Amino acid sequence: MKLFFITGSKHKFREAERILKEYNVIIGRKDVECEEIRAENCENVALDCLRQLRSEVNEPFFIEDSGLFIKALNGFPGTFSSWVFKKIGNEGILELMRGKEVRDACFVSSIAAWDGKEEAVLRGEVKGYISNKISKEKGFGYDPIFIPEGSRKTFAEDHKTKMMCSHRRRALEKLAKWLRR
Repeated sequence: MKLFFITGSKHKFREAERILKEYNVIIGRKDVECEEIRAENCENVALDCLRQLRSEVNEPFFIEDSGLFIKALNGFPGTFSSWVFKKIGNEGILELMRGKEVRDACFVSSIAAWDGKEEAVLRGEVKGYISNKISKEKGFGYDPIFIPEGSRKTFAEDHKTKMMCSHRRRALEKLAKWLRR
């Protein structure tokens, strides 16, 4: 089955394409605008966009919404992660974290999928913490400041670990299993 990933992000698309190819799922990319609702969790954002676009997209497709939820900031930036990154970036997050001893964080990826008959919402997450400084390695989004549990390196510093345990990988693996049901 071929399905479309509705995303404006080339980074997310390439990551999803690589992961889903391991499961023999071929995807295409469509960049269709969707007005995102304000919500506390990524699942509601993704599902609302899916339902908005079902009448516009005539093939099976999925949408992904992700967020970085930082415990010391009461879950901020959460579902506003993309907007916050554009406004203050990693530098701003580290400024907000200055003096915080508890640096626990969680990356969440929620996928809302439509196979032409049914819809599903699938969630992946990875726990970790926020580093004290920005990694010099280039990475996508918050990767230069997020260290997954069990590691001493950020996702930007250890791309191999990111590819094996990222929140998006975990959600995409669930998507591949759901498509095979």
